[in-house]
Amino acid sequence: MNIKKNEIYNIKITDLGTQGEGIGKIEGYTLFVKNTLPGEEVKVLVVKANKSYGYGKALEIITPSPYRITPPCSFAGKCGGCTIQHLEYSEQLKLKQNKVKQNIMRIGGFNNIEVEPVIGMDEPYHYRNKAQYPVNSDKNGINMGFYSLGSHKIVNNDNCLIGSKENSKILQTIKAFMESNNISAYNEETGKGLVRHILIREGFYTGEIMVCLIVNSNKFKYKKELLKALEGIENLKSVVINYNTVKSNVIMGQKCETIWGQDYITDKIGDLAFKISSLSFFQVNPIQTYKLYSKALEFADLKGNETVIDAYCGIGSISLFLAQKAKKVYGIEIVPDAIENATENAKLNNIKNAEFFAGKSEDIVPELYNERGIKADVMVVDPPRKGCDESLLKLMLNMKPERIVYVSCDSATLARDLKILCESSVYNIEKVQPVDMFPHSYHVETVCLLTRKAQ
Repeated sequence: MNIKKNEIYNIKITDLGTQGEGIGKIEGYTLFVKNTLPGEEVKVLVVKANKSYGYGKALEIITPSPYRITPPCSFAGKCGGCTIQHLEYSEQLKLKQNKVKQNIMRIGGFNNIEVEPVIGMDEPYHYRNKAQYPVNSDKNGINMGFYSLGSHKIVNNDNCLIGSKENSKILQTIKAFMESNNISAYNEETGKGLVRHILIREGFYTGEIMVCLIVNSNKFKYKKELLKALEGIENLKSVVINYNTVKSNVIMGQKCETIWGQDYITDKIGDLAFKISSLSFFQVNPIQTYKLYSKALEFADLKGNETVIDAYCGIGSISLFLAQKAKKVYGIEIVPDAIENATENAKLNNIKNAEFFAGKSEDIVPELYNERGIKADVMVVDPPRKGCDESLLKLMLNMKPERIVYVSCDSATLARDLKILCESSVYNIEKVQPVDMFPHSYHVETVCLLTRKAQ
């Protein structure tokens, strides 16, 4: 069927895409439509038509889903963050459970695996401890907020319902500071303008706040003025300037300068404390992170005499959780700064049975195994969205740890990797537990336990 731009159709939404957009078909032609839900009949205007798929704009919800609600956030549907806030939260969890199940069936080829109900939040708002606000300007002045879905158009938003309540005051303060000092905002097209992004971190349990300005320069001459403007921010512990002169979509540059306070803030996950710098990776939802790590620890089933290898360990957060119960934990991470943070965090928590290595897991794990004779009883992997390197999967099959705990931020690549680990008949999938780390988005984290078959 020849679908063209600006044509109007009535379609039935049957599924959600990776960004939470509705998916419908017109005689086999796939159309992606924002702000729609499975089961809805929708009048759609085609706004972009490729050969085999296109994008539509919902003109009218003819038959709404019984689970559709009015989003509490006035920016929902415009901002690209909370793509399914118009769906009842309990139904969001069911949808995410089904997403994990379908990926494991279709991609992994597992038809008899039970996926547990998603572990959700009691209060799924104001949970993020980190926010990155792009900055630009137009004829109406300075814009600060979030990009709309699939574009770099900024939706002004200083009152995000999933972010910290303190962010609004900080953004308003920085906007006033920029206006009073005639400081320009960055222009992506020309590469000119000074302030590119504003990064705000807040310790969920400590309340400590870091403000970081990302600037398009190698120097920043407004330090005193910025610090004067931020004087009224309570619990401010760190003010950082990050220098990024590269004309690209990469938010953070490599050079940071702390102009006031500490280089970091601290926060807690359970009983463990962590130092978090401007460049640190740290899970953005501490309430759910504790549930996620607790589930990983439960699946590891440590008795106190095990050797654990934690691949893709980041700043050591899972490693230190495991070290409380294990004999020895070896953490591996490709980012050297993260390994420095991990080592500092071990000292901060007086944990002495964790050792960290900077490098690729697929390089370091063979060295530990072949050169130092270190064999993992339990292997924990928490890879980026692209999943595990295939050589690491093969190495795990050779090492044959008793248990593998796979923490995944993408159930599609999880399913692909599970297929590799299980087709050799070495491992069984015992448990699949999704955890909702990002309420009101379509993303879901999953913890999976694999146990070695009796030989």
